[in-house]
Amino acid sequence: MRDLKDLTLPAGRALIAALFLWSGYRKLGHPGAVIDMIGHSLPFPTLGFALSIACELGVGALFLLGYRTRTMAMLLALFTLATALAFHNDFGDREELTNFMKNLAILGGLFHVLVVGGGRLSIDGLRHRHAEMPA
Repeated sequence: MRDLKDLTLPAGRALIAALFLWSGYRKLGHPGAVIDMIGHSLPFPTLGFALSIACELGVGALFLLGYRTRTMAMLLALFTLATALAFHNDFGDREELTNFMKNLAILGGLFHVLVVGGGRLSIDGLRHRHAEMPA
C-alpha cells in the first residue's frame, strides 16, 4: 500500500500543478488582455497580473516539486479561493457557476495535500530522509 501512496501523491500534485502552470504560461502570451480582464473585477490590475503569474508559475512549480508542499498548497488554495470569488461569482450564469464549482473542487485537492504533505517523492520527503540519516 505504501507504493501506491508513494506514486499517487506526486501524480496528484502534478495534475493539480499542471492547471496552474498552464494557466500562468497562457497569461504570459497576452498580458494586456489579462490585465484588462483583471481590471474589470479588481483594482491594481497590473499588480494582480504579477501576483497571478508568481502564484501560478512560481508557487505552482514549487508545489509540483514538493518543496514546502503544505505552504505552497495553502498559497494556491488562497489564490484559487480569491479567483473564484473575484471572477466566477455570477451564479446566474451556468458557465460561471460551473467554474466556481471547479475552483471548489481544486480547493478540495489542495486541502488534501495540505493535510498529507508532499510524500516521499518530493523535495520535502528527500529533505526529511536526509535529516534522519546518521552523521
